[in-house]
Amino acid sequence: MGEDLYAEVINSDKFERPCRVYAPVGSHEDLLPYLVRRLLENGANTSFVNRIVDESMDVQDIVADPIDVTRASESKPHPRIPSPLDIFQPDRINSHGFNLPDRRFAATLLDEMQKASAKSLSASAIVGGQVIPGEERSSVNPARTDEVVGVYTTADIAAVDKALGIAVAEQPAWDRTPAADRASILQKAADLYQQHATELMAICVKEAGKTVPDAASELREAVDFLRYYAVQAVKHYGERTTLPGPTGELNQLGMRGRGIFVCISPWNFPLAIFTGQVAAALASGNAVLAKPAESTTLIAHRAVQLLLDAGVPGGVLHFLPGRGSTIGAHAIADPRVSGVAITGSTETARHINQALAAKEGPIATMIAETGGQNAMFVDSTALPEQVVLDTIASSFNSAGQRCSALRLLCLQEEIAPRVIELLTGHMEELRIGDPSNLATDVGPTIDERARDDIAKHVDDISKKATVIHQCELPEEADGGTFYPPTVIEIDSLDLLQREVFGPVLHIMRYSSDKLAEIVDAVNRLGYGLTMGVHTRISSRARAITEQSGAGNIYINRNMIGAVVGVQPFGGRGLSGTGPKAGGPHYLPRFGSEYTVSNNISAVGGNASLLTLDD
Repeated sequence: MGEDLYAEVINSDKFERPCRVYAPVGSHEDLLPYLVRRLLENGANTSFVNRIVDESMDVQDIVADPIDVTRASESKPHPRIPSPLDIFQPDRINSHGFNLPDRRFAATLLDEMQKASAKSLSASAIVGGQVIPGEERSSVNPARTDEVVGVYTTADIAAVDKALGIAVAEQPAWDRTPAADRASILQKAADLYQQHATELMAICVKEAGKTVPDAASELREAVDFLRYYAVQAVKHYGERTTLPGPTGELNQLGMRGRGIFVCISPWNFPLAIFTGQVAAALASGNAVLAKPAESTTLIAHRAVQLLLDAGVPGGVLHFLPGRGSTIGAHAIADPRVSGVAITGSTETARHINQALAAKEGPIATMIAETGGQNAMFVDSTALPEQVVLDTIASSFNSAGQRCSALRLLCLQEEIAPRVIELLTGHMEELRIGDPSNLATDVGPTIDERARDDIAKHVDDISKKATVIHQCELPEEADGGTFYPPTVIEIDSLDLLQREVFGPVLHIMRYSSDKLAEIVDAVNRLGYGLTMGVHTRISSRARAITEQSGAGNIYINRNMIGAVVGVQPFGGRGLSGTGPKAGGPHYLPRFGSEYTVSNNISAVGGNASLLTLDD
């Protein structure tokens, strides 16, 4: 395609300039897509290679700077194609993105995060808007366990009782506050989160071991939760809905808060899930006792401060850091508690469910989001390169510490060798280390206990299965709680007795005639959180989707990063109770319905009948 141009450049009668020609080298399957791309690009009417042989074209037009040409044109965006910030309008604006590939933007962001990280951090229990003293503990950086990120003081039983007493007194007034006013406070909180973006991201990186891209995504999710639930609050808890019925009677359906919710959040999404639980409960008119994960108390404390700054009354939002076995257990057992929202392990959710059933008082609501044995099914029509990219992201992003993470990769026999070859090669390119470094792909596990639990699983299962590949840890990982991404091939699902929360991927091969059987076998594990499908056969994707029991199903993409209001997140069975967080049915679970039937004929009847048209 470039032969004429090449001759023009090197010919002694022309420019006589050295010209390097490169040629891709590889197998047919590797080079054919490349050739097609070149044909499409260079064969286009706008291609430089195409235009240079067109004698009717002016040379100045051919060599014109495309940026200058674009600037000179009077291009206007299409009115029906919204900007990124407006894709959810008219309901809400989108959270701001972070253009990390832009070096100048990234350099500024990292500099601001570094300055934020240098600040001394502290946190305390907050009850009734007041700081409560307690036992002091340290929060450490999982990437460098000898580095103390900050200190916090824990709440005690007395603080829990005090918070409950204030919450009982203040919740009715909050519930009577118009839903639009509560929503306005959450919208303001979202704006404050955006204004303090670099600070919040810096704490996520230091305290939770999040990589910079993960911290950015977490901040965006938290902001989206606040704005989405603000909109949903007005829809569900605003004006009562008028129901059909006989004339002379007005029947309406409304919603109000249940009372007091205990929100127990995890360390793996210490800002987003913490914010989502608290925002949903507050938006629905409830008072909240927020109990964060011990490992990530500092980031949760900062979130509470911003929520209080936004206008949430101190009497309806109480921050109670400490051990779940004491603080959480005491709060849950109290008969004044109307409900619990918990994201954590299946075992923890079971204990809470039993405690709620045993306690006195009103029957309490439980909203649980737990773990999963998440599988991806790949058939022989899938594109191996895409499968590998999505597998790496789904398995090792956040060091595998996502409840949505891929745990089991089911490969059709015909495609398995190629996928495994590419997968192990890609793993060699993963960068493991300091999460504050933008180049880092995999950060640390949250603590030594988590790392040791992962290591024990790999040691145990390797006696019955084959470790295909395990990344090497760099020297810089010695000071943190890192575990290397690991791939293990198994021949039976019986080896997967429980969820392993870390960067460990299991692979299992299947024959094409056994696909339905293996989907059923995964369903029988009892979990139902996420599932992936890679196939270019639409009917097969539909069949697997209908057969699967997963709550979130992803086709020809990765299995993580559910977006609020776009991919409502949650599972069933051992993976949780539902409803889905970030979805239209979530907020009603935090409230109770009531109906009002008014016999309007007693005061004159249905006057609207007098104004009916012919």
